[in-house]
Amino acid sequence: MPRAKRTEQFVAQEVCVVHVVQRCVRRAFLAGVDPVSGCDFSYRKEWIRRRMEALASAFGIDVLSYAIMSNHLHLILRNRPDVVAAWTDEQAAIRWLKVFPGRRLEEHLGEPTEADVQRLCRDKPRLEEIRNRLSDISWFMRALAEPIARMANRQDDCTGRFWEGRFKAQRIVDEAGLLACSMYVDLNPVRAAVGDSPDSVTHTSAYDRIEAAKGKQITSAAFDLQPVSVSDASKQSLEVPTDKRRRVKKAKQHSSSGRRIRRDAWLANLSLDAGKLSSDPEVHREGLRCSDRGYLNVSLREYMRLLRWTASVGRESMRGQQAVPRDVARVLRNRGIEAEMWSELVWNWQRYFGRSGCAGSPAAMKADAEKSGRRWHRGQGAVAAFFS
Repeated sequence: MPRAKRTEQFVAQEVCVVHVVQRCVRRAFLAGVDPVSGCDFSYRKEWIRRRMEALASAFGIDVLSYAIMSNHLHLILRNRPDVVAAWTDEQAAIRWLKVFPGRRLEEHLGEPTEADVQRLCRDKPRLEEIRNRLSDISWFMRALAEPIARMANRQDDCTGRFWEGRFKAQRIVDEAGLLACSMYVDLNPVRAAVGDSPDSVTHTSAYDRIEAAKGKQITSAAFDLQPVSVSDASKQSLEVPTDKRRRVKKAKQHSSSGRRIRRDAWLANLSLDAGKLSSDPEVHREGLRCSDRGYLNVSLREYMRLLRWTASVGRESMRGQQAVPRDVARVLRNRGIEAEMWSELVWNWQRYFGRSGCAGSPAAMKADAEKSGRRWHRGQGAVAAFFS
């Protein structure tokens, strides 16, 4: 059975949740310790995280969960065309120009000016295309992958691929599948024996949320979503030496706004707000992320309790080995998941969903298959035992 087309998994005009996997070329450890040369490239994980944080402030896409490994990365993304539709033309234009500034005089130093923004706003067909791209997961991944590859190649003084190819996408079709996939992503380093618990492994969404709950802050990597006035741009070009502008540009790349924020402020909220209508876009107004909408009907405390317990159980199925705590069983059964099978589902996610174009309960997978003219999705029958 061929892999589902991208257009069957997600489209820019429809809100959907997608699990994305991007691998380094030949699965080499280009963001970790290279076992051949012994070189440690682990600092590149922070490059990737900061680039994701910057893109989260510009695109109409929520970053729900992530895990950056030594040779690949996992993301769970939710595109939000409803949020993009709520932006003014000027807001959409400046976001696009911050990510893709285009060609201009001394491009490596230039910042989008008010004239650039107004010029783009007057081109209505182009702006409509840009709005679609700002909620397109493919464009988000392009804007993430290409700069990282260029930086790494420049540092290594080489050319060629950094990433293996296009990212792999998997649509998440219900909350049960989203909960399990989110756990799988957050526990990926634990599964790979990088650490013993989600509390001790950096560069995951779980670690960011845990540290934020302790009050930990970071320097924001979000774009400064304000255009430069034409007069200021002209003045800098004429009066400020090129070397100084390069230094200022480099400092801005580290922190455009200079703000200190909670470590997880750029990630989507975990818990859904029961008081908000599902049609409310909940647009974020502070320039750190796309929206304020959560994605799970659980509290952060319940999620972390389930996450830590799942990590402690380990790779083997829990059946017959230890009793499921009552609060954990309640969270799972409320979502139609057999509590006794939970560990097997999360720890062996790849076995059941690795070759499938979507993930979720069998009923939800069947309904999604019918939308695209299929009778079933790969893995649909294998996971029937996991859901009541």
